[in-house]
Amino acid sequence: MHCNMRDTNKKISLSRHRILWMGILCLFSVCIVWGQTPNDSIPQRKKTRVDLLHADLGYMDKNNRPDVQVLVGNVQFKHDSMYMFCDSAHVYESTNSFEAFDNVRMEQGDTLFTYSDYLFYDGMAQLAMLRNNVKLINRNTTLLADSLNYDRVYDLGYYFNGGMLMDEENVLVSDWGEYSPATKLSVFNHQVELTNPQFVLTSDTLKYNTFTKVATILGPSNIVSDDNHIYSERGIYHTAEDVAELLDRSVLTNQGKKLIGDSLYYNRKESYGEAFDNVWMNDSINKQMLTGDYCYYNELTQNAYSTRRAMAVDYSQGDSLFLHGDTLKMLTFHLDTDSMYREVRAYNKVRFYRTDGQGVCDSLVYNMKDSCISMYNNPILWNENMQLLGEEIKVYMNDSTIDWAHIINQALAVENKDSIHYNQVSGKEIKAYFIDGDVRKVDVIANVLVIFYPEEDDGSITMMNTSETSLLNLYLFNRKMEKMVMSPKPKGTLYPMSQIPQDKLYLPTFVWFDYIRPLNKDDIFNWRGKRAGQELRTTTRKTVTAPSRELINPR
Repeated sequence: MHCNMRDTNKKISLSRHRILWMGILCLFSVCIVWGQTPNDSIPQRKKTRVDLLHADLGYMDKNNRPDVQVLVGNVQFKHDSMYMFCDSAHVYESTNSFEAFDNVRMEQGDTLFTYSDYLFYDGMAQLAMLRNNVKLINRNTTLLADSLNYDRVYDLGYYFNGGMLMDEENVLVSDWGEYSPATKLSVFNHQVELTNPQFVLTSDTLKYNTFTKVATILGPSNIVSDDNHIYSERGIYHTAEDVAELLDRSVLTNQGKKLIGDSLYYNRKESYGEAFDNVWMNDSINKQMLTGDYCYYNELTQNAYSTRRAMAVDYSQGDSLFLHGDTLKMLTFHLDTDSMYREVRAYNKVRFYRTDGQGVCDSLVYNMKDSCISMYNNPILWNENMQLLGEEIKVYMNDSTIDWAHIINQALAVENKDSIHYNQVSGKEIKAYFIDGDVRKVDVIANVLVIFYPEEDDGSITMMNTSETSLLNLYLFNRKMEKMVMSPKPKGTLYPMSQIPQDKLYLPTFVWFDYIRPLNKDDIFNWRGKRAGQELRTTTRKTVTAPSRELINPR
């Protein structure tokens, strides 16, 4: 009897719940029908009421929680175009809101799906607050977070306790982030990390478009791959194409080479970078540097060129060489072999400066394999108070100093004694040998003409010697001549200083180009051409072949 009574009470209780539940469903059904009444003549207002579509069971506790409706089993809601599902829910009809528990799912069309363990939905504000195991899927994009607020008015979801956004190209994690399914734009803040199969980008602030796959850098950021490292504070990275466009003195580092410019363009797939304005490219391994207002560098070939106020600096030999030309190229040969070496080529209005030697010419090649500087087209070379010029000059370096120089055709060597008197030697070729930066021996070959002022022990000059021969060997010490050997026996005249004819003071090819000489490393940018009538005369010798001036193909 006791058991039957308990069963009867249970049935009565369930009957009451069913009656109450049917009443609730009728009330919601009226709301649904009213909301779906068509009216073609008047534009429909955006609905603000959350509709209940289904629940297996519902009840109210009017004594303890009169404002709460409890729904259990396959609960379904609809608000405008958004459908929401859960295992159970608490409905707050007075505030047009509800709480959803377990297996929570939100669907909008066939493109936006959101999952979580818990949801609080504010129908008036159209704000969904999802918690625990949150997943948002929008076509090819997935967002994972522990807590996510989704604002339906602005079509914007944002997390604040850490989250991850993924598409077919990249994975992004951060402490705070937001994502718009409509615009495909996302913003990330604090400990941002973008992981791509080719690189990892870390930043403090980053924007990302899941449609274009473009990441916008808005703060200090590092992009690291197996081969290089990029630092930038502003710019964009096309992650699908592996192309970066960077601003604000961004830095590209690759195997000891660092490229900096006001703006950088980098193509990772084709392995080249370009820098624009105030460019600085440094090779700390080989101790070489390129500067200018434009610079190109190829990672595969390790070739580079620079234009617009271009300068190459070689600081591998103690005393730095500063070289300027309208265009500078740095070429690498036999890469990744024991025979690897580089060449620096300069074209048009070339000027260079080193403390122990300065020069000007039209074209120049610095071959680092044999430490040779080849100067073409009206070259001039200075060392201390000595000037060397000819049709072609080759300078061979030894560690930090000049080893020897070879002047080819129309060779002229001039040493300044004072404002009027100059030691002068001309011939077909001149070979000058240096020790510790000073000329110690000079060989003049063929058609030799000499004007020479011997010095007394006290350094005074008392006479001038003019000679003509086929071969001259000069030996010097402390910039003073120790011995002069001519062969065959020279034809010459010795003039006392007071009896030198004015027309004998200078050789026919004499010229002193002190007004052209670079004064320091900054003066190499100031081109000063030869005065009219001081150019080398045209000869019938075979034309010197300078290297091709075609630029490296940047693509």
